[in-house]
Amino acid sequence: MSLSVRFLGTSAARPTVERGVSSLAIIREGETLLFDCGEGTQRQMMRYGISFALSDIFFTHFHGDHLIGIVGLFRTLALQGRETPFRLWGPRGAARVLRAAAHFGVDRIGFPVEITELEPGNSVARDGYAISAVPVDHRGATALAYVLTEEERRGRFNPEVARSLGIPEGPLWGRLHHGQAVTLDDGRVVSPSALVGPTRPGRRVALSGDTRPNEQLGEAAAGADLLIHEATFGDEEAERAADTGHSTAREAGELAARAGVKRLVLTHFSARYSRDTAALVREARERFPDAIAARDGMEVEIPYAPDADQGAA
Repeated sequence: MSLSVRFLGTSAARPTVERGVSSLAIIREGETLLFDCGEGTQRQMMRYGISFALSDIFFTHFHGDHLIGIVGLFRTLALQGRETPFRLWGPRGAARVLRAAAHFGVDRIGFPVEITELEPGNSVARDGYAISAVPVDHRGATALAYVLTEEERRGRFNPEVARSLGIPEGPLWGRLHHGQAVTLDDGRVVSPSALVGPTRPGRRVALSGDTRPNEQLGEAAAGADLLIHEATFGDEEAERAADTGHSTAREAGELAARAGVKRLVLTHFSARYSRDTAALVREARERFPDAIAARDGMEVEIPYAPDADQGAA
C-alpha cells in the first residue's frame, strides 16, 4: 500500500521565485490529504499532479501564508461544479476563519463544507489510519502539529507450514490469516498462531507546522518513519527564531534525534535560504545525519519497515 508526501510549498511567510508558501499533500493508496493551503496552492497542485478530487484540508494554524490559498482552490472547485462534501480541520477558531475564507470570492459554493475544530489530543479516525492533533508553540497563534498513524498490519501467513499441516489452499487460509482457528476434516484444530507471524506496525508521518522546538511533538512523533519539521532559520538567526516562534535547522535535527525518527525533512525556509539550503542541512545533520531539505514538487515515499524475521517488507 503506497504512502507518500508531495511538497507543494516550502517557503516561509512569502513566496519566492523558487518556492511557494506552505502546503503539502499526503497520498495514501490514492487518497489525498492536504495540510495547509498557502497562496497559489491550487496551481502547485496542478503543476505537481495532485488531484482536485481530495476532500480534506488540515490546517496547522491560521497565519496567511498557510491559509490564503483556500480562496482560489474553492473558487476553482465551485467552477468545476463540485457537489461532494469538503472537510476542513484546524485548531480553535477554525469555524470563524475558514467559513469566511472558503466563501470569499465565490458567488455560490455548490458543495457542503464541513468545518471541525480540533483540540490537542483529538484524533480523526479513518479507514486504516488516524490523524492526531498535537499542541505546538508558535508565537501569536493557536497551532497544531499532526501525526498520521496507520493501524497495525496482520502478521505474515506461512503457506509452507499450511501445506505441511495438510490445510487445503482456499478459504481456510483466509480464516487463519484473519485470526480464526479452523477445524480440519480429520478433526484437528489449527490455531492461527501456528501459521501467522506477529503483527507488524503501520507507518507514521509527523509534520510540525510552525513551531518552536516542542517536546510534545517529539513524544508524539517518537519512532516515526518520517518527521517533516520547519527550519525557518539557521544558527545565525537563532535569536530571531525564538522571537518569532520558529525553529532553526539545528533545533529540528535535535528534536528528530531525541524522538528517534527514521528520517527528517526540513521545510518552511526563510526567503534568505530560498536558493541555497545547504547550510541549513549541514546544521541539522550535525544533530541528525539523515536530514534533507524539501523543495517544491519533491516527493518522498514512505516504505514499510523491513520485517524483523524476513528482512523485507
